[in-house]
Amino acid sequence: MNFSKKQAEMLVKGCVNNERTAQEALYKLFHADMLRVCYNYLPDKELAKEAFNMGFLKVFQSIKDFDIKKGELGGWIRKIMIYTSIDICRSELKFNTIQLSEKDEVEFFISPSVLEKLFFEDVLKNIRTLPYATQTVFNLSVLDGFTHKEISEQLYISEGTSRWHLSEAKKQLRALLKTSAKTTDELTERSGKAK
Repeated sequence: MNFSKKQAEMLVKGCVNNERTAQEALYKLFHADMLRVCYNYLPDKELAKEAFNMGFLKVFQSIKDFDIKKGELGGWIRKIMIYTSIDICRSELKFNTIQLSEKDEVEFFISPSVLEKLFFEDVLKNIRTLPYATQTVFNLSVLDGFTHKEISEQLYISEGTSRWHLSEAKKQLRALLKTSAKTTDELTERSGKAK
């Protein structure tokens, strides 16, 4: 979001004073980005919309506590959306309790050449094929930078279970990305022969 601190301050002040125009402006300003955040955690569109609506309700209820001097408004709203989505995830998902110890944890490498061939939407589509629990841990860890300790606290799972889900996500994505890369290579090869 590119808007000044003064604009953010005016929006916050308007929302604190329950001014409908300020609330509407804040909602419209962050609508698309925050709905996307909810979709990252809740692939079911109805659940994502529920998280989005609950998140904005929390934003409006607690905006009086937001301190413009301590943080960025978009980041603060994003955090609320993530935590609201996690709350819904917790109630909807069943986590696999297999644990992976730190010594068993394997890092999977995905070649940059494979990633270059894929578009962002393709990567998101592959992430969405993961089981919900594994996808949630992957999103928290890779997309939002949560530690395994933070993930375990948010999802009420052990750190080992968090590690297992992340490892499993990387393994499954690696296989999906290899398959996608082969398909892309084959299509490129065929189109080259057709010319």
